[in-house]
Amino acid sequence: MIILAIETSCDDTSIALFEDTQLLVMETKSQIKIHNQTGWVVPEVAAREHANSIFEVLATVLDSVDVSTLTHSSEHSWGEKMNLTDIDYIAVTVKPGLIPSLLTWITVAKTLWEMYSIPVIEIDHIQAHIFANYLEREEADIEYPLVCLTVSGGHNEIYYKKEMFSSEKIWETSDDSAGEAFDKVAKMMWLGYPGWPIISELAWVYAKNLWNIESTSPLFPRVWLKKTENDFSFSGLKSAVKREVDARWKLSDTDKQEIAYEFQNAVVEVLAYKLVQAWKNLGVKNIMLAWGVGANTLLREQIMKLSLENSLRFLYPKKLSYCMDNAAMIGIMAYYQIKNNQVNASIHS
Repeated sequence: MIILAIETSCDDTSIALFEDTQLLVMETKSQIKIHNQTGWVVPEVAAREHANSIFEVLATVLDSVDVSTLTHSSEHSWGEKMNLTDIDYIAVTVKPGLIPSLLTWITVAKTLWEMYSIPVIEIDHIQAHIFANYLEREEADIEYPLVCLTVSGGHNEIYYKKEMFSSEKIWETSDDSAGEAFDKVAKMMWLGYPGWPIISELAWVYAKNLWNIESTSPLFPRVWLKKTENDFSFSGLKSAVKREVDARWKLSDTDKQEIAYEFQNAVVEVLAYKLVQAWKNLGVKNIMLAWGVGANTLLREQIMKLSLENSLRFLYPKKLSYCMDNAAMIGIMAYYQIKNNQVNASIHS
């Protein structure tokens, strides 16, 4: 089974090719340098860049695969490149995301369906990020039930999953997501976009030199709301950072490092604690992390520490690239949908 997977929900043009669960190739064209100029993703600009990148990325992916090396390749000669007629399914992100960006690739996918009669499978972006944990793992490696924390620039939820295709959202942010808070704090200090990798790097530098800095109490509050519940809130923390930035007025490099360190600690401590609290409420033994901020090293370390203390099994994507928006997660979810007969409501044929 050959699956062409497409992901363009925001600002990355990503295409991947799968043979069953094997990722053959993935090409992702980032727009970070463009959006760095505004410090945020402008939907119309992102859509234009997707349109400009469409055929370049698709051609690169198709030209990267020698069809004769695939399992079912008896009809092809050595060195023959992948053709659109070799594809069995097209999987494409349809929600949620920036509408102009989504429409770019939805239009392409449905055009290919019309031209080549290739079935199109519509994929939910949030669930695909959870399925990124299946990349480079066997199906049996992920045990249910589990709770999963999804954390990105636009989303911050905890899901309870009884099985692979059963997903109940047991919490969603009441204001800002953690990822959005990272972006906004970075913008306050004129650091660039996206925020969390920059903040994380500055925090690491500060932590490395912490032995030479007098220990003080935490600079920013931990917004617990009720510690027995799964709710999150980061708008108050963001406001506290703004007050600190304004009070210092002209920030030195050390100021930026300290604020980044204290802010990241405040976010990570709450995220890790609340995920484990969800485990306690539901009584499951498996916890999972997904999406962009899931690549944050400190967050992974804190959740791992709490997992070991509570004898939990903690999973997160095998590669940092699988945490970002990527077509591989779209393809792997499509494969399991097909395998488990879960595509009836989301397929065009």
